[in-house]
Amino acid sequence: MLTVLIDTDSGNLHSAEKAFQRMAREVDGGTVLVSSKPEDVARADRVVLPGDGAFPACQRALFADRRALYEALIDTVERRGRPFLGICVGMQLMARKGHEYEEVPGLGWIAAEVVRITPSDPALKVPHMGWNDLVIDRPHPVLDGIATGDHAYFVHSYHMAMDDAAQRLAHCDYGGDITAIVANANRIGTQFHPEKSQSAGLRLIANFLNWRP
Repeated sequence: MLTVLIDTDSGNLHSAEKAFQRMAREVDGGTVLVSSKPEDVARADRVVLPGDGAFPACQRALFADRRALYEALIDTVERRGRPFLGICVGMQLMARKGHEYEEVPGLGWIAAEVVRITPSDPALKVPHMGWNDLVIDRPHPVLDGIATGDHAYFVHSYHMAMDDAAQRLAHCDYGGDITAIVANANRIGTQFHPEKSQSAGLRLIANFLNWRP
């Protein structure tokens, strides 16, 4: 089994690569490869899209600058139904559109739009950065062994405003609800960084490597 972490030059993937490799060894999850090659995504059994930075830059890096890579992603995930995990901005790109600096379309896999965080408490600073408690909204195989109160590590200024609450698996509180995990069919996304979220994050990665939608 091959898991491909897509590299679009939107951040350092070293930590994510090491976390996925570690859990792949522990759960007999096959090979983990970081790649920007369309042919690697085309042969992947599982696809991970990490992302750091601004939504428009990450969108253009994938949708326009690497069009062949984008097309391989669409074919692998949509047509062939391979499991997909989006991380941070990689999750945000699953939405219909983002509103960071400008309105930009996303993949349209989740009924949501990406908007700026506006905490009700003015003492809470944006970006939302650091540890926060997860609140599990509904069960999912990738959340096996993860419970409300488990900690996850966030770094972001924008989040998903959901149109379909059934697609939200978990949230956290930061002066209001912040969408933390979403899912639709063979696609799941985490706003937090599982590779930096210690036991809960590693458990989620292990579950994803064994997930068969």
